[in-house]
Amino acid sequence: MNINIRGDKIEVTDSIRNYVKEKLQRLERYFEDPTSIDAHVLIRVRNGNEIIEVTIPTNRYTLRAEEKNVDLYAAIDLVIDVLERQIRKNKTKLNKKRSEEPIGFAFLDDIEDEEIQETIVKRKDIDSKPMGEEEAILQMELLGHDFFLFKNVDEECVSLIYKRKDGNYGIINSR
Repeated sequence: MNINIRGDKIEVTDSIRNYVKEKLQRLERYFEDPTSIDAHVLIRVRNGNEIIEVTIPTNRYTLRAEEKNVDLYAAIDLVIDVLERQIRKNKTKLNKKRSEEPIGFAFLDDIEDEEIQETIVKRKDIDSKPMGEEEAILQMELLGHDFFLFKNVDEECVSLIYKRKDGNYGIINSR
């Protein structure tokens, strides 16, 4: 696996670099050809927390995880666990797609099989009146949700507004 490690407002020392490489090698067993896989690692500091972000693009899917902790080494351990969980959770879906198109994952027989039953547990119908983005933000805040679906009069489409981790808002439009 080719590992590209960058630091933002932090110096990436050899010990950090070696620890990240050692931990990412745990994931190599899931890939058919690990030498063709690139992993992009960004380490940064914000508000006293060490944040590590790992992105692994494959032929068909992109694995991505971000974790923060006051201890960088603990954050590295957490992010590797999340990535491994993502691969295992989606193992059945990925194997199904595997016969259609190569995606770069090798699922060995000795890797435990985790069947995940996905079901819709709740369905909700909403009546949404046309509104602007500012009113949608207000509605979302009043409801105490992290997202809000509405008919956007400014864009003349259906939009989903959501609260980002950085406290700002994002919007997704459906045309």
